[in-house]
Amino acid sequence: MRAQPNASHFIDGAYVEDSAGTPFDSLYPATGEVIARLHAATPAIVEQAVAAAKRAQPEWAAMSPTARGRILKKAADIMRARNRELSELETLDTGKPIQETLVADPTSGADSFEFFGGVAAAALNGAHIPLGADFAYTKRVPIGVCVGIGAWNYPQQIACWKAAPALVSGNAMVFKPSENTPLGALKIAEILIEAGLPKGLFNVIQGDRDTGPLLVGHPDVGKVSLTGSVPTGRKVAAAAAGQLKHVTMELGGKSPLIVFEDADLDSAIGGAMLGNFYSTGQVCSNGTRVFVQNGIKDRFLAGLRDRTEKIVIGDPLSEETQLGPMVSKLQRDKVLAYIETGKAEGATLVTGGAIPNDVPAEGTYIQPTVFADVTDTMTIAREEIFGPVMCVLDFDDEEEVIGRANATEFGLSAGVFTRDIARAHRVVDRLEAGTLWINTYNLCPVEIPFGGSKQSGFGRENSVEALQHYTELKTVYVAMGKVEAPY
Repeated sequence: MRAQPNASHFIDGAYVEDSAGTPFDSLYPATGEVIARLHAATPAIVEQAVAAAKRAQPEWAAMSPTARGRILKKAADIMRARNRELSELETLDTGKPIQETLVADPTSGADSFEFFGGVAAAALNGAHIPLGADFAYTKRVPIGVCVGIGAWNYPQQIACWKAAPALVSGNAMVFKPSENTPLGALKIAEILIEAGLPKGLFNVIQGDRDTGPLLVGHPDVGKVSLTGSVPTGRKVAAAAAGQLKHVTMELGGKSPLIVFEDADLDSAIGGAMLGNFYSTGQVCSNGTRVFVQNGIKDRFLAGLRDRTEKIVIGDPLSEETQLGPMVSKLQRDKVLAYIETGKAEGATLVTGGAIPNDVPAEGTYIQPTVFADVTDTMTIAREEIFGPVMCVLDFDDEEEVIGRANATEFGLSAGVFTRDIARAHRVVDRLEAGTLWINTYNLCPVEIPFGGSKQSGFGRENSVEALQHYTELKTVYVAMGKVEAPY
């Protein structure tokens, strides 16, 4: 089972290798097999990528948004035509089940290219400001060279979510995927060139924690967009702020999902499962603190346990599989340690909590896990686990649960399940989060903004709002008469 790319990096429209870079293996999480060997970017590779982006960007910016958008829409068409191939690569890269990647990974990337390709001409307009005889106007202009730094949970999607608004706004981008999932972004770069994107505008370089600072600190980079953990986000934001660069931070969370007694119970259980077990729990917006009103707690837990224990764990390339392995042994062991901490601190293990039987020994599988009787002070209720571990907490009334839900440094997402629509709007209005759902969870179509508040970051991915984060506003005052000066 191999997925070896032509070379480690994609720069100026072609694959590039530099064997002086530190070698690293890309592993298939289901079996531990090496599917590719790559090299991290050397400083010379970083310079080459940024130089290519800087050279290509001015001519690209001079094109109309419609012309730029036409190329992105063609890339979307290519991605959809190759959805199966891209989905299988995403499964090899991440270990996520093929039944997920077929509907949620390259497809959402294609949606992003199509959406931004279509809206740019209208959304990148400025304003006319009448000033009597004089007037002024504003226009949105590209920033220049942008850096995208991706996470390992949705590598193709994240590459497209960052590339689409950046490119259609007239920027160039250097994208660094996670070293855990290095393969998908290279295919995106290939497809963009095939769609007609001029060389140098979307470059992919591999690397680790040593590579990011070289990109963030580069004097020719004007914008950094990161998807990652809060600790990483703090470091990147601080480094970018030192040079007054534009920054978008899409970071982690410990999001609350509140289930009131009048909720549709089956839907609430389904929403909680999607918000904890999809992508083996490796989703930043997951509702990992599930607050259940006491009157339905027992029924909720019984239904949740029954459905959780029926989840099919197995080969990610089988369309019957519903839960695949975690991305790496390191991440799985981290999650197992959190499970042990939860038990030690007194939470009740409802189901799961171990490595499943009948899976490859070198695979990084873990059972979907539910804890009940979790209290706000427990470690598993405070820290982001980033695995398939759901914490169920009890509550009595609305005022209480809002205060407890907001008692966290994070503010990425939140959800509410209730048949009382007035209460639903009242509660989400008071929850401190950037992206919220009523009677569903984790739906993120490209048409709506996605992002967080507090320590979960700032700026927004998707929707026309994203274009504001990849452009600067230029204001022009036009005088229609002679200048009158007192001297």
